[in-house]
Amino acid sequence: MAVAAHRFFSDKLKTITTRFALLLGAAAVLPLLAYGAVSIVSLRSGTQETVVQGNLNVAKRAAEQIDLYMTGSIRILKAVAADLHGTGLNQSQQDRILKNFVLQFREFNELTLLDESGRAVASSRVGAATVLVPGTDAEEIQGVLMSPFSVDDDLLPTTVVAVRLGTAQRSGGWLVGRVNLEELWRMVDRIRVGEHGVALLVGRRGQLLAHGDPDQKSRVARGDYLLTHPVILALSEATARDPSTEVASARYDVERGEMLGVAARIPSLGWTVVVEQPESEAFAIASRLQWQLGVAIGLALMLMIAVGYNWGRQFIEPILALMRGTRALAEGRLDERVAIDSTDEIGQLGHAFNNMADRLVELQEDVKKKERQAVFGRVAVGLVHDLSHPIQNIGNSCKLIVKMFDDHEYRESFRRTVERELSEVKRMMDDLRNIAKPIPLEKFPLDVNRALAELAESMQTTAERAGLLLETELAFGPLYIEGDLFALNRVYRNLLTNAFQATAPGGHVVVRTLRQHDEAIIEIADSGCGIPPDRLDNIFEDFVTTKRRGLGLGLAISKKIVEQLDGTITVASEVGRGTTFTMRFALTKARPSQLTSVSRRASI
Repeated sequence: MAVAAHRFFSDKLKTITTRFALLLGAAAVLPLLAYGAVSIVSLRSGTQETVVQGNLNVAKRAAEQIDLYMTGSIRILKAVAADLHGTGLNQSQQDRILKNFVLQFREFNELTLLDESGRAVASSRVGAATVLVPGTDAEEIQGVLMSPFSVDDDLLPTTVVAVRLGTAQRSGGWLVGRVNLEELWRMVDRIRVGEHGVALLVGRRGQLLAHGDPDQKSRVARGDYLLTHPVILALSEATARDPSTEVASARYDVERGEMLGVAARIPSLGWTVVVEQPESEAFAIASRLQWQLGVAIGLALMLMIAVGYNWGRQFIEPILALMRGTRALAEGRLDERVAIDSTDEIGQLGHAFNNMADRLVELQEDVKKKERQAVFGRVAVGLVHDLSHPIQNIGNSCKLIVKMFDDHEYRESFRRTVERELSEVKRMMDDLRNIAKPIPLEKFPLDVNRALAELAESMQTTAERAGLLLETELAFGPLYIEGDLFALNRVYRNLLTNAFQATAPGGHVVVRTLRQHDEAIIEIADSGCGIPPDRLDNIFEDFVTTKRRGLGLGLAISKKIVEQLDGTITVASEVGRGTTFTMRFALTKARPSQLTSVSRRASI
């Protein structure tokens, strides 16, 4: 019945919603969507065109810089050749000139003067010359021969450039230089478009000369060729159609994803600068503007739907009232009722809903009553169980004191027994009072290590009587926190007492402190029986205990004290291996003043 009613109202709501949506769509939504689609397409094409043009400008500027760099190196080499040709200098003078140029221009690793037969006449190197005139695979650039790029022993790019001395008909030899192209690589590395856009430098014959992506630099060392690169092909096709074309762009898909590539040719060198950028980054602004426009259209659409919804709200108001009432009941507000004036099926459903809410209130009151009785019963049983033993001891001692009043030793034993049992009764009363009303605490800077050392020393006798080894592992130096010494000592004593009771003779209990970042960590660990996993989640709750005796208030009070001092306490345990309680407090830079220390000692 309930399922059928739910389906009925769901279908009813869908019918009303569909009716409003169709009405608004016919009136204004469809024209708005058409206008939005045209706007989005226009915006996308315009912004993409702007991005492509911007990347082309970057490639052009990079091409100009590379052109200036290489042209400058070639001019330097020609200048050296002019200084050496036909001057009649001897070999030592020529060596000195070459060495001076190498020292002055760091781009050249070596300059060597060769005669017509290719024999070294002078060189900037101390030893034998290592460069030769480039072979048939060399390119002629601005009147000089340049060999293909390679990498030296330091994995840096290099090339050999040769200048003919004299004329082609009457050669005077060659000036050959090894050019270090590390700065060229750096220029290409510095070309960035966005965060992931990089540049490539491609030679006249398609050789990859430099790559701005560190992961792709090995391709330069391998001597890869990019003749089939989409942008290079696009530039070749554009040049075939119009020889004056020096730029081109293309969009393509590679292993790294969809890319936008642009190319700019360096006419004087015949090289090409390629700039690649992921489309997701290149068109991010366009996508964001497109999304914003879509959001604006969507908001307008929603506004129209909202207007139509408000006009027709009277048709679905009873259903909305039932939904609000159901949500209120789910949130625990049982006083919520629905007001539906109609007498149809929805009105009958509202009446049934109100009856159900009244019944839930009655059931909740009954549950609260039974819960109070259960809690009172647990407290009563715990009190009877815990108080019966000290009261019985006091009663037995009172009966014996009548007969043995003249025995001085027994009177002293009677006094100790009564004081001990009354102290136990007082502790239980204090626990009950502190659960109802937390202890007011005063925070002062105190040294955790010192307090724990003194407490452990005072409880050594108790541990020895139980046949246990009580150890302390304290962090080096003082650990100052903001706390209440009396309240914290109560927590420590309670945890140590629990550890003694849970550990069999021969076991050990460890009090440990650690300094971690800006926190002081206190651990009290034992090698006892441990706590079952199903009891760990609620061990800090009131009236929960793992002992045969007691109200189960010790850990609950300890947790309240620790939290009052802005700390945390957690427990980790493994059955048969032991339990560890861990407390964390923020370290403080404050230190107890002499006046505070004196007043605290006086109060203690």
